[in-house]
Amino acid sequence: MTQSNSVSGNGAGAARGLWSSRLAFILAATGSAVGLGNIWKFPYVTGENGGGAFVLVYLLCIAVIGIPIMMAEVFIGRNGRHNPITSMRLVAERNLSSPGWRISAIIGMIAAFVILSFYSVIGGWAASYVGHAAMGDFTGGTAESIGDLFGNLLASPGQLLLWHTLFMALVILVVSRGLKSGLERAVTILMPALFVLLLVAVGYATTTGHFGEAVSFLFTPNFGALSINGVLIALGHAFFTLSLGMAIMMAYGSYLGRDISIGRTAVSVALMDTVVALLAGLAIFPVVFANGLEASAGPGLIFQTLPLAFGNMPMGSLFGTLFFVLLLFAAWTSGISLLEPVVEWVEEKTSMARSGSAILVGVLCWALGIASILSLNVWADITPLAMFERFEGKTIFDLLDFFTANVLLPLSGLLTAVFVGWFVARESLKKDLALEGGAFTLWYNLIRFATPIAVAVVFVYNLTA
Repeated sequence: MTQSNSVSGNGAGAARGLWSSRLAFILAATGSAVGLGNIWKFPYVTGENGGGAFVLVYLLCIAVIGIPIMMAEVFIGRNGRHNPITSMRLVAERNLSSPGWRISAIIGMIAAFVILSFYSVIGGWAASYVGHAAMGDFTGGTAESIGDLFGNLLASPGQLLLWHTLFMALVILVVSRGLKSGLERAVTILMPALFVLLLVAVGYATTTGHFGEAVSFLFTPNFGALSINGVLIALGHAFFTLSLGMAIMMAYGSYLGRDISIGRTAVSVALMDTVVALLAGLAIFPVVFANGLEASAGPGLIFQTLPLAFGNMPMGSLFGTLFFVLLLFAAWTSGISLLEPVVEWVEEKTSMARSGSAILVGVLCWALGIASILSLNVWADITPLAMFERFEGKTIFDLLDFFTANVLLPLSGLLTAVFVGWFVARESLKKDLALEGGAFTLWYNLIRFATPIAVAVVFVYNLTA
């Protein structure tokens, strides 16, 4: 990226690097969107909530929440051509609105920074399991021995710190190199590699004899199993899966060329993200069912159930290694996108170069991550908000996760939708988004009415559930 230190308010666009193509932006945005949630959460909640029925509702939710907010965030970034906070302020001022709307970007950037601090710890787990799989540590394993492997990792602050440091260093390395030789080069290598690994994993899953069972679990529409709760889960996941509310799409949008359609690009990212999540399900569940194991969600599925399956299957070490490399790539591309908005802001607001900004922000984020590491072992009994029944038993790690996912992200997304829908001139949006008449009217009505209401529902549900 061309250096944009101390960029003045007017000519920023010309001084910035741009994505070299629409594909580069799609790969970067998909890399951000495809993360651990696609692999350990989406396939499971799909199977539990009516399979194909849930997928249909989820795609509708993506259309109502995900795509409209992604387009709004990219619009702000491309229109402002600065870091998310400055872009938000500039777009507000150009539309004669209060610069106070930049609070949306501030909340998003705080969320991205905090999320990366504990996401890096989990990324470190994936990195350590690449080694375990390659060394054959799962081979012939029992539920107890595999459980001990994970338990011992969580109980060791030293091991966790080592892997957290390695993961954060990988993220800083890419972001410090700027747009062209950092972000773009990384995603154009990592994302195709991730897709290839995923297809290889699905290919392997077809040999287990339980592929049909997994297809049925994921795709057979069972509307009877789809409750109101399932619809709310679909709404929530549609919001979180696309990396919304974290100022990421504002940052990435600030590098997007004027000739690229924001609408078509957002739809492409949403579809690719969903395809990856479904392919992950087709890769994971045949392996789980073939070993008579329980399909579950969360870290347990990835770090306990699957290693047990790999350890008792032909070519399990090879397939296990490929799987954890895939998981590491998914976490890495998400980690890169979480660091970028804050680094872009520091680079523009100080005299520091891109590399110095990336190292400073990355090290601060790494330091915050140590609190999450210690809350898994030494500080496991420290529950700062235990006086509130709702937060009883929640460690620092749990609280950081809860407040970012349930407060900061929906709040940032809601403010962005209201701002763009109600305080940006309709003609400005129409010109910049370059949507055909009917498509623009649909998007405009969604971002003004349906999207904010849906995000508000998710917000209230998550706080009261």
